[in-house]
Amino acid sequence: MKSNYKRIGDCIQLVDERNTDMKVKDLLGLSISKEFIPSVANIVGTDLKKYKIIRKNQFACSTMQVRRDKKMPVALLKNFDEAIISAAYPVFEVIDTEVILPEYLMMWFRRSEFDREACFYAIGGVRGSIEWEDFCNMQLPVPSITKQREIVTEFNVLIDRINMNNNIFKKLEETAQAIFKQWFLDFEFPNENGEPYSSNGGEMEFNKDINKDIPKGWKVGKLKDIALLANDKISIEKLTTKNYISTENMLPARGGVVEIEKLPDVNKVNEFHVGDTLISNIRPYFKKIWLANFDGGCSNDVLCFKIIRDIFPEYLYYLLERDDFFDYVMAGSKGTKMPRGDKNWIMEYPILLANGNLLKKFIKILSPLNSMKNNIKQETVLLQSLSNILLSKLATMEEVV
Repeated sequence: MKSNYKRIGDCIQLVDERNTDMKVKDLLGLSISKEFIPSVANIVGTDLKKYKIIRKNQFACSTMQVRRDKKMPVALLKNFDEAIISAAYPVFEVIDTEVILPEYLMMWFRRSEFDREACFYAIGGVRGSIEWEDFCNMQLPVPSITKQREIVTEFNVLIDRINMNNNIFKKLEETAQAIFKQWFLDFEFPNENGEPYSSNGGEMEFNKDINKDIPKGWKVGKLKDIALLANDKISIEKLTTKNYISTENMLPARGGVVEIEKLPDVNKVNEFHVGDTLISNIRPYFKKIWLANFDGGCSNDVLCFKIIRDIFPEYLYYLLERDDFFDYVMAGSKGTKMPRGDKNWIMEYPILLANGNLLKKFIKILSPLNSMKNNIKQETVLLQSLSNILLSKLATMEEVV
């Protein structure tokens, strides 16, 4: 072992505190992106007394399915003073924060090299789990506490900027969604006088298929009437890590995509083009969706929607990014632990088709919003790249404690 390296097991200790008095109510899950998320588990009839309590600056991890997911989910609790999580997750804490900072340790867990090492230790079988002892035997450099604080501060500057960008991006998304809802769901698009259509006497007609009034001239259809699921193939040799998309490098909550670490060991994958809408079909509740702004290839777990009639790609994207669509996909999904959308069910998704002139006005209004979103995304990708470089440099720390 290098002089400044320590075993993870020498730096941490397990914690097993149960929610016996039922005082802790916030139930969290653990994502593959190493974040705590609100749990989506059905807890009706579940005895929450058996759940583990996790407190601020403590960690939780999953040792299961590491080889399959090619990542070891582990996260540091920062945004809650206390919460409860599944008893299946080991909870641990730093033994001495004057030796190693929890934030510094979490930086090490975020490294792609850490995940690769965890995959190496993961045992065979369907789950591909890692033994707790093997996890504890993994090592990391531990510089002085002063040096750790400097590193953590530098990293947090980048992360804070990324989070700020993500919040701005989210607000722009919410604005676009609000306009879409106002125009195409509430029918309050501007009339000839610039006034809201429905509340100013806009002509409506009853549609028996959806049992409601819709603007005159609009049609009721299904997703399959305006789009198809593309299945054209492209050789993996024609792709790079910059234009290959899988569910792993699609960000949740409509966050778009990031560059993947490596290409899959396959010959061909599905092809996509600029203007196609890509959606992760695994765990649809994560709402991973992206409007392609470059050509490339994607895995079979990513659905590629291609327009087949004279509408704008942006309209299809905003039609599918809505919560109602993902709720619909989940309603027809198969599987429990890792639900997957049913393609036939998805293509039956009911839609309304407005007239072409209105769609042109909609796209014109959204154009500046989309430009801002693209600029923010480009900056965020650069910041993420800088943070990854900083993480990679942790292994070269030579200062000893």
